[in-house]
Amino acid sequence: MVQNGLREVEHEITVSAPAATVYRLIAEVANWPRIFPPTLHVEQLERGENEERIRIWATANGEPKNWTSRRVLDPARLRIDFRQEVSTPPVASMGGAWVIEALSDTESRIRLLHDYRAIDDDPQSLKWIDEAVDTNSRSELAALKTNLELAHRTEELTFSFEDSVRIAGSARDVYDFINEADLWQERLPHVAAVRLTEDTPGLQLLEMDTRAKDGSTHTTKSYRVTFPQRKIAYKQVTLPALMTLHTGYWTFEEADDAEGVVVATSQHTVVVNTENIARILGAEATVADAREYLHGALSTNSLATLNHAKSHAENRH
Repeated sequence: MVQNGLREVEHEITVSAPAATVYRLIAEVANWPRIFPPTLHVEQLERGENEERIRIWATANGEPKNWTSRRVLDPARLRIDFRQEVSTPPVASMGGAWVIEALSDTESRIRLLHDYRAIDDDPQSLKWIDEAVDTNSRSELAALKTNLELAHRTEELTFSFEDSVRIAGSARDVYDFINEADLWQERLPHVAAVRLTEDTPGLQLLEMDTRAKDGSTHTTKSYRVTFPQRKIAYKQVTLPALMTLHTGYWTFEEADDAEGVVVATSQHTVVVNTENIARILGAEATVADAREYLHGALSTNSLATLNHAKSHAENRH
């Protein structure tokens, strides 16, 4: 429906989960990169009792975008209203709400409302926004349904871990080493090839061919969001066969106990792809085996990268 250039649309889906559970998952916006395919990263900028200000990085029709939104959370009514502060062209304004309705003790309806307008009410731009909102809304709701309904089965499949290295150097030098991934082929033995693009400052697309211990190589593609000298968050969108999800971040913090020392940390969150365990690890392999294998492979690469960053930073110090 369009009124005075303002489009109003609604998408809905029914899920086999209690309404309070659905609301809680949507309210915890920091988890969105794990739940919704288009979402790359979310930073919480401000938080009040029932209001928050967040910055979201996501893809729209395959193009990376970012925006800042304010959200009003109403747990009593199971409703979350959102409004973009400054929208990304061609969007002039964008807002809406999540509305959760209990159908029974174990089933809920999720309604996702949007209202938006295009810059100068341009018809072609409005058509582009229509397609992006429709694609993302369907994707988000389908993913949310899957994640909610499989929650009891995915708990053992989802795990997080981190590795840290202490570096006698500056946070700037360590950050630069991780940020300059276009040089990793020359700097890191386990990287066979790399392609890095940064069309929007602070938002990178990184494609990389990585060598495994057995000499084989696999290709991954990740979006990275950079916060100079502080953090680089990423989400893999092309995944190795043993994972259905891989998100993470690199952080760079001054050590509390020693001046001139930086603690560099690599964090990973992974969901195991159970369908490929037998093919890759053998017919007898278990989920625990897959977790151990992935943890080992990812930690090996992360620590190799961190230790090369350590040498780089300490030699410049």
